[in-house]
Amino acid sequence: MKISKEKSILAIILLATSFIIYSIHYALFKDMHHILVFLVEDIAFIPIEVLIVTLIIDKLLEKREKQKLMEKLNMVIGLFFSEMGNTILKTFANADSNVENIREKLIVSKEWQEENFKICEKCVHTYEHTVQIEKINLEELECFLKSKRDFLMRLLQNPSLLEHDTFTDLLQSVFHLQEELSMRKQLNELTEKHDAHISIDVKRAYELLSYEWVVYMQYLQKHYPYLFSTALIHNPYNKHL
Repeated sequence: MKISKEKSILAIILLATSFIIYSIHYALFKDMHHILVFLVEDIAFIPIEVLIVTLIIDKLLEKREKQKLMEKLNMVIGLFFSEMGNTILKTFANADSNVENIREKLIVSKEWQEENFKICEKCVHTYEHTVQIEKINLEELECFLKSKRDFLMRLLQNPSLLEHDTFTDLLQSVFHLQEELSMRKQLNELTEKHDAHISIDVKRAYELLSYEWVVYMQYLQKHYPYLFSTALIHNPYNKHL
């Protein structure tokens, strides 16, 4: 391990300062026994001090910092869903021929407990997301995603996302879908081959969106009940909205 020059100088200064103070103490009181007793006691306490600082205080500070980071991250996730995520998810769900099999399970309510969210999360994990691409107006979708391109770019540049792999994957999948759509002309008249390719991209984004939406809804219910109430009104799986 390489020690920087600044740290080496600081170590020398600290050791010299300690030596000078001990020398002054001896010069004044001529009591080496007293100096050695307290020196040994101080050295003996160092492992305990290290234990307290590194294993307890540092852990508490690390936990606190992580909580703050997660709060910031969930603010970013909330911004994403309010700005574009709910709209995209609703578009995909409406084009899903089998969505009625899970729709009722995804109608979140204020009375939901942790167990309800676990069931909901398992539901979207095991569900085969199937989107009928012909039910989506691809030109409108491409126009919408294009209008949010700068927003997506800013989100992807957010350093907080390094702590949330699945949400980063979601943003990348949506960004990739936008690029794929923008490269094709006459989107509503695509060949069968191009339709199949777009369908794969849509399915990937749909799966990630549904999972992140459930996780985010649970977070809102636990930490921000007033925002949770608003999110219930905009549930993308509620066909009556």
